[in-house]
Amino acid sequence: MFYYLIEPLLSFHFVLIAAAVIPALLLLIKVYRSDRLEKESSGLLLNLVKAGVLSSLLALVEERVLSVLLGLMVSPEDPIYNVILYFGIVAFSEESSKYLFLRHHTWRSPEFDCQYDGVVYGVFVSLGFAIWENISYVTQYGFSVALIRAGTAIPGHACFGVFMGIFYGLAKKYENRGEADISKLFRILALVFPAGLHGAYDYIATMEEYTGDGIFIGFIAVLFIVSYILVNKMSRNDKYIA
Repeated sequence: MFYYLIEPLLSFHFVLIAAAVIPALLLLIKVYRSDRLEKESSGLLLNLVKAGVLSSLLALVEERVLSVLLGLMVSPEDPIYNVILYFGIVAFSEESSKYLFLRHHTWRSPEFDCQYDGVVYGVFVSLGFAIWENISYVTQYGFSVALIRAGTAIPGHACFGVFMGIFYGLAKKYENRGEADISKLFRILALVFPAGLHGAYDYIATMEEYTGDGIFIGFIAVLFIVSYILVNKMSRNDKYIA
């Protein structure tokens, strides 16, 4: 009954946009407050959110082009089609776009002086991406989509950002120690690991359309719990790396 009473209000785009943005903002606040050694400047964090928005636009172009090429080479009925689509195109396009902007804005920043900073940067870029993506979805499909994505896609992007940031922070630490080969390995993992998680998330979600929601719910529950534990652990054990 309550939904039908407020349904006319939900037709206004500003309400939909608020529904799309608020969950991401709550996660941003959580990660920001967990940065216990030295808070990042508001200017840098705002630039990272904007960078996440731009990365979503770049990823959209990449996905459109690569999806057309995939359709020319592999039939959608072929079982390998979805594997390539979700792991090789969607996940890699989105995570590589985030990583590109993340590195551009932070790698040489004098503020990047603590290992946990990598987590903050990764999550802020990822949630900038998620905010713009979510606005696009909810203005097109409505408030019910905002509710679903608030509990799945937005925290999902945050989790991918956590793993990207952990490896990114380790890469910076070893770069500062002069261990370039180890730093390079962690930079690769900062892209490959979250892309693998992202691909699994999308692929399982597609499978669940036919088999039910059990596996997907279990996957995202484990993903969220592990990410939450890692954020708290990285925050407690944070150290200066400059």
